[in-house]
Amino acid sequence: MKLKSIVLMGLAIFAMSCTPEKRAYKSFDEYPVPSAPINEMVYTPSQTTFTLWSPTAEQVELMLFDSGDEGSAYQSVTLEPKEDGLWSASVNQNLKGKFYAFNVKIKEKWLGETPGIMAKAVGLNGKRAAVIDLADTNPQGWSSDQRPPLKSDADIILYEMHHRDFSVDTTSGIKNRGKFLALTEKGTKNTAGDATGIDHLKELGVTHVHLMPSFDFASIDESNLKANKYNWGYDPLNYNVPEGSYSTNPKEPAVRIVEFKKMVQSLHKAGIRVVMDVVYNHTSSIQGSNFELTAPGYFYRMKKNGKWANGSGCGNETASERGMMRKFMIESVVYWATEYHVDGFRFDLMGIHDIETMNQIRAALDKVDPSIYIYGEGWAAEQPQLPKEKLAMKENITKMPRIAAFSDELRDGLRGPFNDDKKGGFMTGISRKEMSVKFGLVGAIKHPQILNDSVNYSKAPWALQPTQMISYVSCHDDMCLVDRIKSSMPDASPAVIAAIDKLAVTAVFTSQGVPFIYAGEEIMRDKKMVHNSFESPDAVNAINWNNKTLYKDVFDYYKGLIAMRKAHPAFHMGNADLVRKNMEFLPVAGSNLIVFRLKGYSNGDSWDDIYVALNGDRAPRKFAVDPGKYTVVCKNGIINQYGLGTMYGGEVYVPGLSALIFHK
Repeated sequence: MKLKSIVLMGLAIFAMSCTPEKRAYKSFDEYPVPSAPINEMVYTPSQTTFTLWSPTAEQVELMLFDSGDEGSAYQSVTLEPKEDGLWSASVNQNLKGKFYAFNVKIKEKWLGETPGIMAKAVGLNGKRAAVIDLADTNPQGWSSDQRPPLKSDADIILYEMHHRDFSVDTTSGIKNRGKFLALTEKGTKNTAGDATGIDHLKELGVTHVHLMPSFDFASIDESNLKANKYNWGYDPLNYNVPEGSYSTNPKEPAVRIVEFKKMVQSLHKAGIRVVMDVVYNHTSSIQGSNFELTAPGYFYRMKKNGKWANGSGCGNETASERGMMRKFMIESVVYWATEYHVDGFRFDLMGIHDIETMNQIRAALDKVDPSIYIYGEGWAAEQPQLPKEKLAMKENITKMPRIAAFSDELRDGLRGPFNDDKKGGFMTGISRKEMSVKFGLVGAIKHPQILNDSVNYSKAPWALQPTQMISYVSCHDDMCLVDRIKSSMPDASPAVIAAIDKLAVTAVFTSQGVPFIYAGEEIMRDKKMVHNSFESPDAVNAINWNNKTLYKDVFDYYKGLIAMRKAHPAFHMGNADLVRKNMEFLPVAGSNLIVFRLKGYSNGDSWDDIYVALNGDRAPRKFAVDPGKYTVVCKNGIINQYGLGTMYGGEVYVPGLSALIFHK
């Protein structure tokens, strides 16, 4: 008995030493990271279990509410400390339809209500989480929903859109304007009867729709949608819940979930995959964020002077290298890929994240489906608080196989520098931009004809494979393509602007990288010359769908380029060795002219040698090709892959500000 008493006393002393108020960590690296998935709310009709990770908490309270945004808690439950920094409690009631929030006490101070870091359903404006059964949110036929076939990343064609921009204008003919459901409506037309919405996307031929932030963000008041306040959504609030303002009823937690799934299902039936724009690099703020209300300081980096780091340019940068932040990011993308059937992820300011986290995300998504595509911005707004060699920057893409980055070399080579809207590039007749464009045309890989010393930003190739480079000339950031042309060529007529638009996009779609266009580019969208329209009104951002009729030739050109790229494997070889072997640049006299030949790579195609000439000069230019009979498929801003006529080799002329494509 005496021995037993001694053992029991020892165990009691050990238990006291492990109580939460006695836990002391010398650094964030010592914070425990649970091995099990983060499930903060597990519902059954008879019991709901709540769990929160807060390793330095002294006490954690759970509050239950009848409303998602009003009233006081009707019940409070004290969570018990568990292993690995977890706190948990079960409520033996059917809580479906109720709402909840956690409150953490640290250093004798209650931090304030939070829905948790992994909330999967929330009430109005996302301040309280909701108790729901996710099985109830699956639309009819959801279990049989499938990702559209994708043989290779080289087959991808990306289309970036903002939900509101795409459908909010009355010219869209869409009923659920600015909502997730806009992408479920078939048969919508503009005032002239041309297809809009999802039918437009099918007609255009894109393979992936890149949705700008669709998670729950902070800047829109969901209780007052009539105010029409606008924002892109790069101010995360709840990462794992769809944004309420894009639903038809943000007060009901299940509605936004059901409608997001219906949107994905509709796009999949149309043969289009879905990419989510994810913003794990920063939150809308630090104070009051769900991260800070759970584990203060842990989820964010600080500078040596004790101030918050700001690699995002938005007031903070998250610490992806820390165990729980890494785990959170991995489980978040896997959740979107499995629960919502999302097919790809675009990482905002990916250069803030560490390489190891990005590679673990790639590995985790491979277990779900290896065809899920990952790409991001390979830079940061300011230098993050990690050594460059550890960051997921563009120059480190070789360390991240099957993760892609945007090519600002091609973008700015074509249109001009990011930091000066008035300066032009190759497409507006500025000389000495050819090598930067060629760098993008080969897909940022090592190529014997690329002189990297003459490339604008990168003095070395950074992609292992061409599918690791996103080829683009404009996106939501900075001026859209039409506005940039107007800014750098203020004297340009509408006809000249359309011609330059076509020339630029020809470079994008004949690049061996993965092509990317910004919604509305294909119908000459403008944004009233606004450089950064993140909170501009609909009058600036909304797409005028009557442009599709007005600029039918431009739309047909984009459509024709996409069809040509899809039909002929030489335009998307998808392998660096094949590109080096089969893509060569022809010698030309002078500047502002690029000519390349795709030779010997038919892969069963009837086209033999393919020639692409890009003329950024206003005057016609000439070059020489081998004698022979050729079929012209693109000339003077018109494209038809079945042929526009024939020509013979020798001296060939390409009209000013245009592309010429022909083949044997």
